[in-house]
Amino acid sequence: MIKSVKLKNWKSYAESIIYIDSLMILIGTNSSGKSNAIDALVFLSRIANGVSIFQAIGGDINLAPLRGGTEWVCRKGTNAFTLEAVLEYEGNDYEYSITVGVGVAKALVMEEKLTARGENQRLFYTNMLDEELQNIPTYFATGKQGKGQYFELSRNTSILYQSKILQLKKKEITDITTDLGKQLSGIFVLDPIPNHMRGYSPLSEKLSSDGSNIAGVMATLSDERREDIQKELTSYLKKIPEKDIVHIWTECVGKFHTDAMLYCEEAWQGDARCIVDARGMSDGTLRFLSIMVALLTNEPNKLIVVEEVDNGLHPSRIHVLMNMLKELGDKKNIDILVTTHNPALLDAAGTVMIPFITVAHRDDRGQSHLKLLEDIQELPKMISTGNIGELVTAGKIEAALAREG
Repeated sequence: MIKSVKLKNWKSYAESIIYIDSLMILIGTNSSGKSNAIDALVFLSRIANGVSIFQAIGGDINLAPLRGGTEWVCRKGTNAFTLEAVLEYEGNDYEYSITVGVGVAKALVMEEKLTARGENQRLFYTNMLDEELQNIPTYFATGKQGKGQYFELSRNTSILYQSKILQLKKKEITDITTDLGKQLSGIFVLDPIPNHMRGYSPLSEKLSSDGSNIAGVMATLSDERREDIQKELTSYLKKIPEKDIVHIWTECVGKFHTDAMLYCEEAWQGDARCIVDARGMSDGTLRFLSIMVALLTNEPNKLIVVEEVDNGLHPSRIHVLMNMLKELGDKKNIDILVTTHNPALLDAAGTVMIPFITVAHRDDRGQSHLKLLEDIQELPKMISTGNIGELVTAGKIEAALAREG
């Protein structure tokens, strides 16, 4: 599992760490750096999936660029950034680090390494002698003191991804790099857009980042698994609206059954029943469904990030959302990171979640920082005057961070 990611000269960050746990909440005012931190996770996922370094930042015809593209990916005044991820494999911690140099029309690996933290042993590392070279010398450990396998690999793609096709003498390194690559490539960032979910959805194997194909993803599942997921969806979703939802399901549509539509059956007082498809569902209902489908259809040991997780939900239903995230995250063994501006969600989380809340904020020089809520010196005093939601609404957390400098 991914334990943390350190950002160095990444966008608005000089140096900061985002910690990952079973359920983490990222808060902060507008333009505090929340989205910039999430973009670092998107970048790591892309390069671990084999997307070239430049495309992972600037995008292409099939891939949206990161916010600001190559022009804003490095902190102002710098032309390179470093991301360091701490990951766990078979009870041991490994640190994966990549440094990327960014130019007007290029982005290339400057340095990349993977280190076993307990033994402080490098499993692979690069040695950049000439910044103009197209390939980068890379060494993989063989277990012999001072010796290793040498390869010249492309600077356009991450070494971690390229290691999958190398004939390494030490199988242990292949196993480790393969697993750690899967952890990073499996990061899924969900930013649900209800209007994109209301049409017919093509059958799909993987949920899209905007949730637009939830019906298509569910329709491709086996009958047994789809029925189980539909029951789970119904059990949670019926707690959201005032009227009772009896059933949620998908059906293939069209002559060739290559598309699908999402349906729900509502029960009203008496015997009145009404079937509604996705076109008639509320924004909150569709967002809630997309989050659940992401959790229920992803493999275990993944990290799922949900932006503005509570958008569209009434404050009185936030507790349902929080319970769902905790229960399904534990059941599926999936780590969840959510962003929010909603004080009601923080109140629903309660003081037990204080160690798992991170605050993004900017100093008077415009640099972003990430700080665990429990590490704010004035927190004990502030929490005695009100709950977390009230502290956020009153701006007391930002004021305390400003006083800390």
